[in-house]
Amino acid sequence: MVERELQQIIDGCIEQDRHSQELLYKKLYGFAMKICLRYTENRYEAADVLNEGFFKAFTNMEKYDKNWPFKTWLSKIMHNASIDYYRTNFKWSQLVGIEKSDTKISEAAVEHKLDYEDLLSLIQRLPPAYRLVFNLYAVDGYSHEEIAEMTGITASTSRSNLYKARVKLQQMLSVSQSVVILLMLKWRKAALNKLTQTDL
Repeated sequence: MVERELQQIIDGCIEQDRHSQELLYKKLYGFAMKICLRYTENRYEAADVLNEGFFKAFTNMEKYDKNWPFKTWLSKIMHNASIDYYRTNFKWSQLVGIEKSDTKISEAAVEHKLDYEDLLSLIQRLPPAYRLVFNLYAVDGYSHEEIAEMTGITASTSRSNLYKARVKLQQMLSVSQSVVILLMLKWRKAALNKLTQTDL
């Protein structure tokens, strides 16, 4: 999307112009959905988070600082909408167990055979608390202190949830911790690459 065209749409959204809001939603739907899918279990939950995120964006457009890229601002809103969804729906729920896979996966398979959709499927199978911290830390690069501030948990709980997410992935894949760390790096790269693609 051409920067000038985007700025005109943003200006329209600041004025609460419905046509501009519709254009922005359509143009950035795929970008926002890719973020929301990382934090939710399925496309239906992701759509709920996405719509809530766009609602927050449209009602706070005057707070957007034009000195920063708009996608950066919108991604922060989508992260916050995902955190709010977690707080509302999962914070006090029981953690669901994850069945262990019978398939052994080698380091080479993680490196060469698991694509974005495979990785997304694995991450979506993590319990919500683990999935939230895993994505905030491994993909979005937040520190445990920042995650604690954003989610209302302690930094030690954030560290614990990240560790437990790694263990769950290790159990799902029947692999060593070093392969799980490799998977984390591959997930970060794949998720960030997916955001730069225009199709979903």
